[in-house]
Amino acid sequence: MSDLNKVFDEMKSRFNSGAAAGMDVVFQYQIDDGEPYHVTIANDSCVVAQGEHDEPSVTLSMDTQTLQEVISGETDGMQAFMTGRIRADGDIMLATRLTALFPVA
Repeated sequence: MSDLNKVFDEMKSRFNSGAAAGMDVVFQYQIDDGEPYHVTIANDSCVVAQGEHDEPSVTLSMDTQTLQEVISGETDGMQAFMTGRIRADGDIMLATRLTALFPVA
């Protein structure tokens, strides 16, 4: 679990508020081998919380390793989606904005 906390802390530290202008969305992360998290982006801010959100805009399902690789920049999120390592439900077009919202350093 602490590994997931580190991943989401890293994600939050890289949040690009400029890319979030006008957004009011919730990204739900269903972690196959861990706890669910959700990331709420509203009013140019980012809030990360453990658990499931009642009304996510998009749900992304993957294992911990895939999440770590995408956040670190080791694996391209779109490539992981195309190869089935990430599954998406809801407004999947929002997922294409994640690279701009959380740029890799």
